[in-house]
Amino acid sequence: MSEKRLELVRGLGAWASGAIVVGTMIGTGIFLKPAEMAREGRFVSVVFAAWIVGGVLSLFGALSYAELGAMIPEAGGEYAYLRRGFGPVWGFLFGWIPSIVGRPSSASSIAAGLVRFLGFLLPAIGAPIFTLHIAVPGLTGWLRPYDFVFTWAQPVAVLWLAIMTGVNYLGVRLGGAIQVFLTTIKVISVFIVIGVGLFASPSAAQAADPVWPAALSGGVFSAFLGALGAALWAYDGWEDLNLVGSEVQDPSRNFPRALVGGVAFVAVIYLLFSAACLKVLPFESVAASQHIASDVVEHVAGRGAAGWITLAMVVSAIGSMNSSILSGARVPYAMARDGIFFKIADGIHPKYRTPGRALIFQGVLASLMALTGTFEELTNLFIFSTWIFYGLAVLALLRMRRTEPNVARPYRCWGYPWVPGMFVAGALALTVNIWIQRSGRSSIGLLLILAGLPFYHRWKKANLAGGDAAGRLAPREN
Repeated sequence: MSEKRLELVRGLGAWASGAIVVGTMIGTGIFLKPAEMAREGRFVSVVFAAWIVGGVLSLFGALSYAELGAMIPEAGGEYAYLRRGFGPVWGFLFGWIPSIVGRPSSASSIAAGLVRFLGFLLPAIGAPIFTLHIAVPGLTGWLRPYDFVFTWAQPVAVLWLAIMTGVNYLGVRLGGAIQVFLTTIKVISVFIVIGVGLFASPSAAQAADPVWPAALSGGVFSAFLGALGAALWAYDGWEDLNLVGSEVQDPSRNFPRALVGGVAFVAVIYLLFSAACLKVLPFESVAASQHIASDVVEHVAGRGAAGWITLAMVVSAIGSMNSSILSGARVPYAMARDGIFFKIADGIHPKYRTPGRALIFQGVLASLMALTGTFEELTNLFIFSTWIFYGLAVLALLRMRRTEPNVARPYRCWGYPWVPGMFVAGALALTVNIWIQRSGRSSIGLLLILAGLPFYHRWKKANLAGGDAAGRLAPREN
């Protein structure tokens, strides 16, 4: 007798679904990226244009993903959409990168941001333990030598990764409930910073801020693309709900509500937050800030109040890490379930009904990256490869409208085909720009994608052999 296979449980309601979208987007990015956007954009108007365009592009992606999520409410998100739209190899290539590099590096980078915030409260966390000088002979012109500094921050980051992995191991309802709680705290904290900034007296140097460029040129456009890239990192996370599609209750209603409503809500918060920061601090101070929210509050209310806000930033990072771990483990689980990934990631816990092995697999990889400190470079690689697959997933939506016109679509993308078409064009422009600006890293990203093909063909061949053996051993029916 064959044992009935356990399935994931639909335990994420409307509030938990919305909290995953908002909670993943509002994480470390809003507290770290405004300074980078000011440095890259060089003008106030360029910074706000990047926030607006990034929000619109993310909203167009959310509208497209809402149709995909309601139509194919399965674990793995883009993995399921690309398999159905273009074939299994495309789904595998998407799942390969986030399972091996992207999701673990994302979780570890969020943990690093969390520890960086803790360092504002406990400076001893940043104390170095040892330093290694790393240089590759003959390749120093391409891979610059650097000093790897191991501090107490790395093991503290691993500790937080273990805690949040354990929380999600114990059940999706527990992870969803904690996500609602943490998201509520972080949104309230961000609104406090916004209120402090908007109601404070404007900076004395504000009149000298560079608002408009003297003329539109290639340099201004390049500055805009640089700021846009930083903005899209802050917006990233709107697609995470689709990764837990098989655990969302009433997907035909909750997907569009959570995705579209969540992205619009976060876009407004980001614009207000940026306006508050630029009202309190001079533009140059914003560009140089390491803890922009803490600096704003300290400038208005003193060091003590800044400490409380920094604590809220820690909570924000915990919430973002929780949703990233919750959603990220579903991709290796879905692939291992289909026999095209390492078997260690397969299986549902019989008591907690979570992909426990995939969570542990992801947690181990994230911890190794956090210990080695290479996660920031890996995250940069993932940004490039991720937007390739975002665009491909929406292309799959366009293709399935033609190849499967009669399939049930509980929600249809608003503005079709212009909205998904503009999203694909934006994703293409972004990836081409990253390729031009970071050709070395982008080439490594493409090589990592292609490196998954030998594994795919090996696992596919093993599945076919297993199917043939099962067919030979099965009893014949008369």
